[in-house]
Amino acid sequence: MPAITDTTAASPGHAVTALLKEYDALKAEERQRIGVRGQLLNATLTAVAGIITITTTVGRMGLLLLLPLATTVLGWAYVANDHKITAIGRYVHNQLGPRLVGLVEDGFSDIDMFKWEKYHREDPLRLSRKRLQLVVDLVAFCAPPLSALTLLWLLGPHTPIILIGSAAALAAVALLATQIIRYADVAGPVQPT
Repeated sequence: MPAITDTTAASPGHAVTALLKEYDALKAEERQRIGVRGQLLNATLTAVAGIITITTTVGRMGLLLLLPLATTVLGWAYVANDHKITAIGRYVHNQLGPRLVGLVEDGFSDIDMFKWEKYHREDPLRLSRKRLQLVVDLVAFCAPPLSALTLLWLLGPHTPIILIGSAAALAAVALLATQIIRYADVAGPVQPT
């Protein structure tokens, strides 16, 4: 849903109603993305188990190259969803809340709109949870393909296609790991303003 940027043309009551509808739409999108994010972790675990099972059943080690492909695609979708969830929270706190406060009557200008959006980020345990989540994300999306590539390099086959494919897979996993770390949001608690 596009952001409502010009609330000056509408009456304050209509503008507040429109901004609250925007808030509802953003929170609905956030809930949907949180669900998808959880499903992507489950899909990754399922893909890893399936690829390992097929590889061992068929006995073709080259099939391990499917593991980096699957985890990179699923991991990228996970990172994109996680980033949007964070962006929605920041937008609500930094943009939408202040705009709503500006439309409220003067007697209520000390309202801290959408306090939860800020409150949960100030939790002193948040940093440890975010760091633990970073480890979980790296283990879920990067450890299996790196293990598969290592096994493939140790046991073979060492055909040019496998070597080129594994080099490309390694680059993709390294890029994914970089993005997971970049978007991990492991900064310390936000200081109260």
